[in-house]
Amino acid sequence: MIEANWPLLLVAFLIGLALAFFLFRTNRRTRVTDNTGDVLDEGASPAARNQTLIDSGQVVPAPPESRAPAPQASPEIKPADRVQAPQPVVPPTPAGLAGTGAAVASAATSATTQGSSDDLTRIKGVGPKLAARLDELGVTGFEQIAAWDEAEIDRVDAELGRFQGRIRRDNWVEQARFLANGDTSGYEGRFGKLD
Repeated sequence: MIEANWPLLLVAFLIGLALAFFLFRTNRRTRVTDNTGDVLDEGASPAARNQTLIDSGQVVPAPPESRAPAPQASPEIKPADRVQAPQPVVPPTPAGLAGTGAAVASAATSATTQGSSDDLTRIKGVGPKLAARLDELGVTGFEQIAAWDEAEIDRVDAELGRFQGRIRRDNWVEQARFLANGDTSGYEGRFGKLD
């Protein structure tokens, strides 16, 4: 008999399960039957709330950060007792950058003695940010870049940060030679049209 009526038994079971779910779900809800309001509830008039707090006598302390320290009488300080302010401590130069200050200073002085200040953005691969960085390093002219040897390329390349490797990749030294000599046609034949 179960084999013949199993679909009916399944439907009856599902209906019973649904009814049990709805019955138990409605009984789980909490119902508030007391409707008396408290004067400290939201929506109570501000005057009633404030009066209730005043009548209760509770004192709310201020947070410790907002309390101002009580002024104390300081003893008179004589000039001999005054302490000198500490001198600023200059951090040591990282090991990888040792000696670069002198090299940068010499590059800066050679740039000022040459008196040339070229538009370094004419070199392919040098944009405004990189030109500004080169200017900080004292590199301002095509003649300077054209005169770089391998050691100077390595020194400047180490100072370029995220632009490292561009000097050799974009062949700045050869571009600078063309531009320093004013050979625009040679430059454009080798590196393309100048912007």
